[in-house]
Amino acid sequence: MPINPTPELQQRLGRLEFLAHQAVEGFITGMHKSPFHGFSVEFAEHRLHNPGESTKHVDWKLYARTDKMFVKRYEEETNLRCQLVLDASRSMAYPDGIALDDDRMSKLKFAVLASAALIELFRRQRDAVGLSLFAESLDLQTPARSSRAHHRMLYDKLEGLLSEPADPRPTSAIDALHQIAEATPRRSLILVFSDLLDRSEDPEALVSALQHLRHNKHEVVVFHLLDASTEVDFAFPDRPTRFVDLETGEELKLHPTEVREAYVQRMAKLQKTLRDRCGAHGIDWVDVDVAQGVLPVLTSYLTKRAKLF
Repeated sequence: MPINPTPELQQRLGRLEFLAHQAVEGFITGMHKSPFHGFSVEFAEHRLHNPGESTKHVDWKLYARTDKMFVKRYEEETNLRCQLVLDASRSMAYPDGIALDDDRMSKLKFAVLASAALIELFRRQRDAVGLSLFAESLDLQTPARSSRAHHRMLYDKLEGLLSEPADPRPTSAIDALHQIAEATPRRSLILVFSDLLDRSEDPEALVSALQHLRHNKHEVVVFHLLDASTEVDFAFPDRPTRFVDLETGEELKLHPTEVREAYVQRMAKLQKTLRDRCGAHGIDWVDVDVAQGVLPVLTSYLTKRAKLF
C-alpha cells in the first residue's frame, strides 16, 4: 500500500483517506463486477392478481399448486448498508506497530486500514456505511450514511485510533456485539474486525453474540485478526521470556518450549470452535494473519466474494 501521497492529493485528502484511495485502486482493478451488492429487491408477500394486470410478477409455481394467480410484491432496497465493527481494545495493539508510517502491522492498524479501504469502496458504489467501535462496551455507533461529510467523519474517527494511546480496558466483545445488534435495526452487511479475545473466555457466549447480529436479516462477516507466528504458532525464541497481558498488565515468566504444544492445541481448538459454530449460523468467517498485510487479505476475500455472488 503506497504511503507517499502527491502534494495535490495530500492537500485534498487526509493521510488515511489517501491510503484507502490507493488500496481500492489496487484491489478493485480488474474486477468485472462489484464484490458487494445492494440488497436490491426483497420479496415481501403475495397478493391476488387483478384482472387486466400484467402477469410479469405472477408466481407461476404457486399458481400450479393452487390454481389461483398471485403476484409477488417486493420491498425496494436500492442501496447496501454496511456497518464496520472494530475492536479497539488494548489487545488489538499487538504487535506494537500502530502509526501509519510504522511498517509493522498490529491488529488495530490492520483493522483501521482495511476499514478505510472499504469506506472508499462503498463510497464508489454509492452505498451507505456506518462505524461501531468497542472495547469494554460499545463506544461509538454511527448510522450508515453515504454523504461525503459522513465519510470524512469516519476517517477522522479511524485516524484517532492510531494517534491516541490504545484503550487500556479489557475486551468485552460479547456485551458490545449484543449492543450493536440492538442498535442496527435495518438490514445491513456487518463486517467485524476483532481478535475476539474476550475476557469471559466463553466461546459459546461469543458465538451467541455473533448470532445476535444475524437478527433483522443482517449478513455478517467476521475477520478474525491474529499475528499468526506468535499468537497461533507461539513461535517465540527458545529462551526464558517475560509475557505481559496488554489488558491487565499481569506478567508471566516462562520458557516457550515448555508451553508451546499445549498453547498451539488450545488456540487451534478455539479457532475451530468459533469457525465451525459461525458457519453453522450462516456467518462468514475469515482467518486473517495481519502480517500478510491489508491488500492481499482484502483482495483474496473480495475476489472470492465477487465469484460467489
